[in-house]
Amino acid sequence: MRVLGVDPGLATTGYAVLEARGDRIRVLEAGVIRTSPEDPLPERLRTIYEDARRLIRDHRPDVLAVEEVFFNQNVTTAMSVSQARGVVLLAGALSGLPCAPYTPLEVKRQITGYGRARKPQMQAMVQRLLRLNDRPKPDDAADALAVALCHLLRERSGLRAYAMRK
Repeated sequence: MRVLGVDPGLATTGYAVLEARGDRIRVLEAGVIRTSPEDPLPERLRTIYEDARRLIRDHRPDVLAVEEVFFNQNVTTAMSVSQARGVVLLAGALSGLPCAPYTPLEVKRQITGYGRARKPQMQAMVQRLLRLNDRPKPDDAADALAVALCHLLRERSGLRAYAMRK
């Protein structure tokens, strides 16, 4: 199974492509899509959309695992992240990919066993579980690795994403 994990953001969208074969999980690609705050919003969203389509085309994932938007303080930030998430979901939908949404709490619980784990804890566990030489960086790529890994671990345990759909 091949999973494209995404941690959406307007300035920086993290992505990771993981492939599971048997007991082995390997990282095919991980990184970030960056947009410039000087560019108009539609151009920034277009960049995210086009890069997401390229990742889907190049890696042919079986599923798109995307982190849910969760903000309790800054509505403006939540709106921009939601817009970025929307274009990623659109890229997946137009490619016929099922989408598996995960809340940050679900990802943390699946990776560390604790839903309130801090970023260094998460990165250390992702490093260990994926047998990486170094902790994954930057943070957005590390978060995308965690989302993709969360999906694979849930699939292995028989716990499917609550809203997975085509």
